[in-house]
Order: sequence, then structure tokens, then C-alpha cells
Amino acid sequence: MEFFELIKERRSIRRFKKQAIEEEKLKKILEAANSAPSAGNLQSYDIYLIKSLDKKSKISYAALNQPSLINADILLVFCANPKKVTSKYGGRGTDLYCIQDATIACTYAQLAATDLGLASVWVGAFYETKVAEIIGADPELDRPVAILTLGYPDEKPTKSARRPLKDLVHDEK
Repeated sequence: MEFFELIKERRSIRRFKKQAIEEEKLKKILEAANSAPSAGNLQSYDIYLIKSLDKKSKISYAALNQPSLINADILLVFCANPKKVTSKYGGRGTDLYCIQDATIACTYAQLAATDLGLASVWVGAFYETKVAEIIGADPELDRPVAILTLGYPDEKPTKSARRPLKDLVHDEK
């Protein structure tokens, strides 16, 4: 898909078909996430791949009972890993760069999924410590910052309204 068409076509999908994602598509999504830029090329994030219904159900509960987390074929939990960036960038690396790295990787995964005919929704409303516990993350190493659902779409929502560029972009004065 052409890039600008891809951006226009991407939607937040919360209903998924009961259809498994092919391993080759999943690999392409993960490779896209791995190719995302990161501070100092340190890739200060980790990705937890969740397929089991039990863990998806527990994560859904920890994410304010969002059903899309159960219905998706796969969840990718993107975690910031400050230890990978702190020695080079100090506090700014710990407080910001690792979070940026994880979210950029999540964005690349989301766009790759759309390009492959899959659907997703970015989930940010959840209890971090509970999700970390469910996925078995070491709280000293990995801070969950985004959950990406993946699956085949079972809905086609209309395009959401966006802010006009004149309200969004502030030219220098």
C-alpha cells in the first residue's frame, strides 16, 4: 500500500474475526518494530507477545475491561527499558527516550499490520504494574507503555475527525 494511503486507511479496530494471524505476517510486523529508530540506536524497549486467552483476559481486566484485548488474535505489549539507555543519556534517557523508543516501535508495528491487511487498536489505558505482572516482566527492567491488539478486522469504522492543521501547527513568529 502506498504510504499516504496507508495512513488514511488505518483505523482503530476493536472487533476481530476468529482468524489466526499467519506467522510470516507476524514476523514482518515484529521486523518493522525492530527497524524503528531509537535514541542512540539502543532500542531501549522490549516487546511481549501474548497469544493465550488466559493472559489476554487478565490483561483486558487490567486495561479497564476492554473486550478488544480478549478478541484480538495477538497482543503486543511494548515496554520501555530504561536500563538500556540510562548509562548513555542519564535521566532524560530514563524518563523519556526509552518511552519514545517503545512508542515509535509500536507505531511501526501498527502501520505494518495495516499494510498487511490486519487491524489493531493502540491501548494506553491500563494498570502498568498489573500488566507487567501478567506478562512476567521484571519491573526493574520493563515498564509497559502501550498494548497493540492485532487481528483481522470484523468492522469498518468511519474516519475520525482530526484537528485542522491551522489549529495544530504553530508557525514561528
